Amino acid sequence: MVSKWGWQLLQLSRKLWVRTVSFAVLALLSAGLAVVLQDHIPDALADIIGAGAAGEILTILASSMLTVTTFSLSVMVAAYSASTNNVSPRATRLLMEDSTTQNALATFVGSFLFSIVSIILLNTELYDKRGEVVLFLTTILVVALIVVMMLVWINHLSGLGRVGETANKVEDEAYAALKRHNAAPWLQAAQLSSLDDIPANAKPLLSNCIGYLQHIDIKALNKWGAEHNCQLYVSVRPGVFIEPSRPLLWLSPAPATDNTALLDAFCIRDYRTFDQDPRFGLLVLAEIASKALSPAINDPGTAIEIIGRGMRVLSNWQQTAPQQAEVTYPQVFVLPLQLSELFDDFYTPIARDGAAMLEVQIRLQKSLLALSGQHSEFRPHALRQSAAALARAEHAMAYSEDIKTLKALHQQLRDS
Repeated sequence: MVSKWGWQLLQLSRKLWVRTVSFAVLALLSAGLAVVLQDHIPDALADIIGAGAAGEILTILASSMLTVTTFSLSVMVAAYSASTNNVSPRATRLLMEDSTTQNALATFVGSFLFSIVSIILLNTELYDKRGEVVLFLTTILVVALIVVMMLVWINHLSGLGRVGETANKVEDEAYAALKRHNAAPWLQAAQLSSLDDIPANAKPLLSNCIGYLQHIDIKALNKWGAEHNCQLYVSVRPGVFIEPSRPLLWLSPAPATDNTALLDAFCIRDYRTFDQDPRFGLLVLAEIASKALSPAINDPGTAIEIIGRGMRVLSNWQQTAPQQAEVTYPQVFVLPLQLSELFDDFYTPIARDGAAMLEVQIRLQKSLLALSGQHSEFRPHALRQSAAALARAEHAMAYSEDIKTLKALHQQLRDS
């Protein structure tokens, strides 16, 4: 389980400015490399390449990379705007963390800085002829890197910000979060079946923050519990909305020492993330479908496609028995993720916003029928969602034959 510091470093590594600064520093080091290595270059090689060979190339790079960087930034901003308007603002954050986009911009900015610094060093006559050879060879490597990155960037631009490509990213994140949950359903802690299992003498730990719980450092909680001979019953999971009256955990027995250090194990911010929150990915997929079903866009085909994506994610659910789960942190007890919540997060918004569209309702009923046949534990949740979707459709549809079609599918699910 990732610690709080490790998780914060992971979040930091996804920022555009971090990768850009890293490439810029690397570019500055590359420009100064020629000064260090120039004494190791034979004079014969310096005579072959000749003086001034790198200067002209660097001048071209300095002027062109600034233009390319400006153009790439404008394309990136336009893609973010299109994703926000046509997909979901929550999905836009995935585009902002896209590694290909960040690598392209970092490469272009780094190449620009490399060119500027190298030209300055050339004009200061810090290089001799052998140093210019090293600079020339380094410049050739930079040009090759730029060419490769431009080809990758051009290919990537064809899907950047589009609904289908963004939905792919959301589905991948939802799938990855669910797989992580399957591997550690209680975050490698012991299982807390329900809040009723918390001892009566337990004392709550409250937070003075208001926001979404993004990450829990179970390792830090377990260490604190072992040091104070105390068991910690975590009553929230990542993704829930925290406010001062909602306990984060319960301590039994509650030690007399100050326990506010436990608050550092909970990362509470303004928005949800995908890492420890499988529900969020399905919720964002449902948002994409709801946006497609809005009167302004009126794209039921995208909603039908999203139903298939959500079905693929849900089909990877695995119920792990408590005795089969690895318990690395025995001092901590964590509530399980409820399968009913996953179904509610995904199907309820689509059933509500697509209640009057027969094609969407048919696809929804068929997906529930298919999921019901995959796992027995899916059946009660599929039946509940199917009945709710049918009730909404009956209220929204005026044509009786459409309602008969949906009733037949619902009955097929009941009889299966």
